[in-house]
Amino acid sequence: MGSNLSGPEAHKMAKASWGGKVIAESSATVVVEGHQYFPPESVNKEFLKPSNHTTVCPWKGTAHYFHVAVDGMQNDNAAWYYPQPKPAAAEIKDRIAFWNGVRVKR
Repeated sequence: MGSNLSGPEAHKMAKASWGGKVIAESSATVVVEGHQYFPPESVNKEFLKPSNHTTVCPWKGTAHYFHVAVDGMQNDNAAWYYPQPKPAAAEIKDRIAFWNGVRVKR
């Protein structure tokens, strides 16, 4: 019964950091194509700045981006999310993922 994840993997924290700061931390990420998608409430929004950049994935939909900004440094378009994903990617709606030098460890 229940989850087939057990032991330390079941509640292992994923942590995203850049510029010496923790940007996000959660044990409830969703992994898609090797990227950890963090629940929005687990992300320190003070480090995210709006970006007008978007990209389109054929099966996930249109991704919208944030710049990651820490102590006067900015990492352009280093975080993204899908506000209206296609049905195949519904589980990552509004979840935030990172790349471009943001370290994500689990």
